[in-house]
Amino acid sequence: MPTLTKLYSMEEAALHNTPEDCWVVVDGKIYDVTKYLEDHPGGADVLLEATGKDATEEFDDAGHSKSAKELMQDYLIGELDPTPEIPEMEVFRKEQDTGFASKLMDNVVQYCAIPAAVIGISAVVAILYARRK
Repeated sequence: MPTLTKLYSMEEAALHNTPEDCWVVVDGKIYDVTKYLEDHPGGADVLLEATGKDATEEFDDAGHSKSAKELMQDYLIGELDPTPEIPEMEVFRKEQDTGFASKLMDNVVQYCAIPAAVIGISAVVAILYARRK
């Protein structure tokens, strides 16, 4: 029967980044390595640098032994929550002008600008043509 583990967000894991409270994320699992800081062969600074981010790449690059990977299980406290963080949506309300004059001007510009321009150009062309004769 599978063991249920607690899920933590990366933001929550990143908050534990001091020598008194140090969590590390490796391969989607979260380890509380606070008690192991003094015993870590690479020093406490290496583990403290790994907090607040996914340290899988750094862990793999260091070439840890099989016994080191087994030792990690003693410090396992949970897993990284796989669900993406959904940012809170901001709602903006467009202020609407309900004035009649404003609506009328919007409609005039929208529907009459091109016909008015065509009529104006036609009138100019007619006047120029009439002067030529």
